[in-house]
Amino acid sequence: MRQSKLSASRSRREWTARQWTALRSRGNKSWLHVALLAAALVCAMAPRAAAQLDGTLSGNVLDVAGKPWAEMTIDAVSDQGAKLTTKTDKDGNYAFHNLRAGVYNVTVELPPPNKPYEFAQVKVSSGAETAKVNVNFKDIMSKQGSAAVEQQKKQEEEKQKFQGMKQHFEAGAAALTQASQAKADMAKAPADQRDALKTQVTDLSAKAVTELEAAKAAAPEKDANMHLIWARLGDAYELAGRSDDAANAYKQAVALKPSPAYYNNLGGILGRAGKIDDAMAAYQKSAELDPANAAQAYRNAGITMYNAGKMKEAVEPLKKATELDPKNAQAWYLMGAALVGADFQVRRNSQGGTTVICKATVQG
Repeated sequence: MRQSKLSASRSRREWTARQWTALRSRGNKSWLHVALLAAALVCAMAPRAAAQLDGTLSGNVLDVAGKPWAEMTIDAVSDQGAKLTTKTDKDGNYAFHNLRAGVYNVTVELPPPNKPYEFAQVKVSSGAETAKVNVNFKDIMSKQGSAAVEQQKKQEEEKQKFQGMKQHFEAGAAALTQASQAKADMAKAPADQRDALKTQVTDLSAKAVTELEAAKAAAPEKDANMHLIWARLGDAYELAGRSDDAANAYKQAVALKPSPAYYNNLGGILGRAGKIDDAMAAYQKSAELDPANAAQAYRNAGITMYNAGKMKEAVEPLKKATELDPKNAQAWYLMGAALVGADFQVRRNSQGGTTVICKATVQG
């Protein structure tokens, strides 16, 4: 019995020893795993090699009197968006240290209500020589003052040039009005007075051309009034008997300002010059640009055809004119005359005769 108890006690001691050894062995492995994991985490969290922050930017700020400007806020913004701020010392000096390499916009914050003034864009290199940027507001104001004087001088010259252009234009427009009146008077004057009025028309139209050409020469190339000068010059050319120049002038006017009135006047000039197809194209363009007042363009197209002896061709535009403006007596009269004239032409042509018509006036 005693032997049996001793064996059991020994067995328990042996099991406990084996169990402890096993546990210790497992514990060693666990601690090894923990140590390896900790080492891995340390490696993972170790920072990459940091970018070198050893660039330097410095300079000096002088005020409008050329003296050091102390306590001025200086900002340096990198091309990566990082903003650094410093102030100038009593001698107007400032400096930025430990900068990352890159391009920096340097700005000084001026006293209100002035906006910040960016005075430099400078490249800072790592480990290189200090980048220096100075700003002297006395020099800046001096240069701006010179620029302002030059700008004022230029504005004065432009003003004088405009005044000269205006004077020539007004003189040309006045002569053109007088020439047009003289031409209207000549049409109603007795035969013995027509020669004198014809001379007036010639002299006044020539004066109008001279003045308006001077206005065109004095006007800046991109002057907003250039289209008006070309249009009045076209009127003056036609009164002076220079139909080709008149048409070209109006083409310049419509190129600058494609107004229905300009196309309408161009159509009249081309029609009176015998360029019927071109005249019809101009009238059509006028009607398209201003549908509400297209009746006038179609009426003038019909008149141009009528005056050219093209009675049949005159009917269609005159018919459109009466449809758009049924109260216009002239359009109805001319359409009736064109219909009669077209029929008369057919009958006369079949008999080998000629047709004589009275001219109507194109409305400008």
